Amino acid sequence: MTNEAHPAIEAVFRIERARLIGGLARLVRDVGLAEELAQDALLAALAEWPRSGVPRNPGAWLAATARRRAIDGFRRSRMLARRHAELGLMLEAESTAGAEAIENAMDDDIGDELLGLIFAACHPLLSPEARAALTLRLIGGLTTEEIARAFLAHEPTIAQRIVRAKRTLGEASLSFAVPRGAERKARLASVLEVLYLVFNEGYAATAGEDLTRPALCAEAQRLGRILAALLPEEPEVHGLLALMEIQASRLAARTGPDGALIPITEQKRGRWDRLLIRRGLVALARAETLGGAEGPYALQAAVAACHARARRAEETDWPRIAALYDRLGEVMPSPVVELNRAVAHSMAFGPEAGLRLIDALETVPALRSYAPLPAARGDFLFRCGRLAEARAAFERAATLTRNGRERAFLLRRAAACG
Repeated sequence: MTNEAHPAIEAVFRIERARLIGGLARLVRDVGLAEELAQDALLAALAEWPRSGVPRNPGAWLAATARRRAIDGFRRSRMLARRHAELGLMLEAESTAGAEAIENAMDDDIGDELLGLIFAACHPLLSPEARAALTLRLIGGLTTEEIARAFLAHEPTIAQRIVRAKRTLGEASLSFAVPRGAERKARLASVLEVLYLVFNEGYAATAGEDLTRPALCAEAQRLGRILAALLPEEPEVHGLLALMEIQASRLAARTGPDGALIPITEQKRGRWDRLLIRRGLVALARAETLGGAEGPYALQAAVAACHARARRAEETDWPRIAALYDRLGEVMPSPVVELNRAVAHSMAFGPEAGLRLIDALETVPALRSYAPLPAARGDFLFRCGRLAEARAAFERAATLTRNGRERAFLLRRAAACG
C-alpha cells in the first residue's frame, strides 16, 4: 500500500470512530481525551497501514493502539496507582492473548461502547444545544464547521459549546457506562430529545434561506437506526425512528424548484419516498407491538402515517389525526401540540373549530413570537372567507419568522387575500 491508501484508511476510521471513542471514554473517563487518543490512533494507522496493509479487524487495531497510548499517558502523569495497575494488567493481557482475543473483546462490547457514548453526549447536565452539537461531533463525526453551518451558528460559538460540554462531562466524573433501570429510562428521554431536535432543525429550518437541511435529517435518521438496533426492546426509540423516517419521506416534495414551500395538501405524493415510508411503518408497528402506541413519538408517527397512507390529499383521515392529537395533548401537553391540534380539528371539523381552539393560545407566552400561530390563524380565517383578517394574520407571521423561504410563502398568502 502507498499514501494513495490514505482516503480508504480515513473512511475506515470514520466507520469505527464513534465506537472507538466510546470505548476509550469508558477507559479514561474523559471524552475530550478519548477523542484525542482516537485521533492519535488514526495518525498511527496512516503511518503503519500503507506499509503493512489494513489489519483483518481494523477497529481492534485502532482500539489497541489508542489504549496503549492511554496507558502510556497514565504512566507519564503518575495517576492513581490502582488504576495504573489495572491498566497495566489489561495491556499485559492484550499482549499475551493476541489480536484475535482483542477482536473478540471489542466485538462483545460494541453495544455498550456506542450506547455509553450516546448517553454521555446527551447527558441532562448539558443544555439541549450543547447535547446536539456534541452528539453530532462524537457520534456523527461532523466537523465543527459542518455543525455550525447546519445550525447557522458561528464556528467559534459551536467550538466553545463543544469544549464546555466536554469539560462539564469531565468534571462530572462520568463512568460512561450504559445506565440501567430507572436511570436509563430517564436518560433515554434526553437522548431521544436530542435526535428529535436535530431532525426537526433539518426538516423545518428555523432560520436562513433554506426551508430544509436534508443532511441534518439524514444524520438524525442514521443515529436513530443505530439506537434502535442497540435498544430493540425500547418502544419509544422505534416510535421516534418511525416518525423521522416517514417525515423524511416527504422532504423532496416539500419545496418547489425555486425552493418555495409546498404545503402537504398540495405536494405531489409521487415524489414521496416509498422506501422510507415502508421503513417508518415497520418501525411504528414495532413500537406498537412493544406496547408503545401511546408514547409521544409513536403518536406523532401515527399522525405521519395517516398522511403517508393517503394516496391523495382528499383521502387524508383528518378525524383520526384530530383524535391522535387529542391523545398526544394528554400524553405530552405543550402549546405547540395544542396548536397542531387546532390545525387538525380545523381540517377535520371546519375552520371555525380551529379558531375556537386557537383563541385560547393567543395569550400563551411561549407562542407570543411563534410564527406558526398567526400563520395557522390566517389559514383558518382565509377558509372562513374573512380575508382582511387573514391578510393581517399572515403579515404578522411573516414578521416573526427568521426563515427567508417561509417569509416569502407567508407574504404570498397575504397577497392572495386581496
